[in-house]
Amino acid sequence: MTVRTSLPPTLTVWAEGVVGPVRSVRDVSRPRTPSRVWELTSDDGRAYLKVAPTPACYARETRAYREAAPALERDSVPRLLETDAHHQALLLTAVPGRLVGAVALTPGQHRALHRRAGAWLRRFHGDARDLTARDRAEARAEVERAVPDAEAYLERAGDLITAPERDVVRRHAVGLALLGPLPVGYAHGDFGEHNWLYDSATGALAVVGLERARPHAAVADLVRLARGPWARRPELRTAFLEGFGRPLTGEEEAALRCFSVLDAASTIARGALHDDPGATTRGRIALARLLTLPGQR
Repeated sequence: MTVRTSLPPTLTVWAEGVVGPVRSVRDVSRPRTPSRVWELTSDDGRAYLKVAPTPACYARETRAYREAAPALERDSVPRLLETDAHHQALLLTAVPGRLVGAVALTPGQHRALHRRAGAWLRRFHGDARDLTARDRAEARAEVERAVPDAEAYLERAGDLITAPERDVVRRHAVGLALLGPLPVGYAHGDFGEHNWLYDSATGALAVVGLERARPHAAVADLVRLARGPWARRPELRTAFLEGFGRPLTGEEEAALRCFSVLDAASTIARGALHDDPGATTRGRIALARLLTLPGQR
């Protein structure tokens, strides 16, 4: 569970060197997430100070804001004001909107939001030709890690995943590793409604939470959506792909099924590791649903 802490004095001084005197500080860290985030208010308005949990997360988020975010529409993603590598800290602008889970959307507004999200993600992914050779190698490695990652999830989950289910998880991990080349891009890494902000005045979308951004198969960014809102409302998937600008390839469809099964196993494992019954239950529900789909057993 996230431990609520006050903003360290050294970070207060650092932030004030960028935004001026800080009038108020509010801890807005999310429960059960390792990052620490504070909302700062100064004469210039609101800003957010985020301390990444690891050097890798800090490096990924810094790169995402510097290289991928500038290609996006204004206010559709926070703007990076400054970074502090020593403290793994990022100072970000505020963006309009409220978290989607806190907003009551009509069916039409929800479809429009997913259409906007598809367009946002396509621009964030960028053109695969702009990725370096190292980036493309990293994207391939992300997919190739499926088999060892699956074994790690199964070990952590213990008897929360049954023997028949273990066989299915392993089969999907191997299947993912055997797929041909998948379209790649600069992936968000945690793309879902929990990281979307909706501006009810304009219908605009903003996306946050870039600490997992990295080169990856483009379809990996659709797992949270496929497991969540699209499972209940397939018309949202249709709207998203309209905004995304292309259908998924046959291999991407197969990869999405494999990624989804592995993500469910990962959620169960994370719940077991952190004594989080909510995560365990979500993973169990997702895995059970996925295994009822045609051709999954």
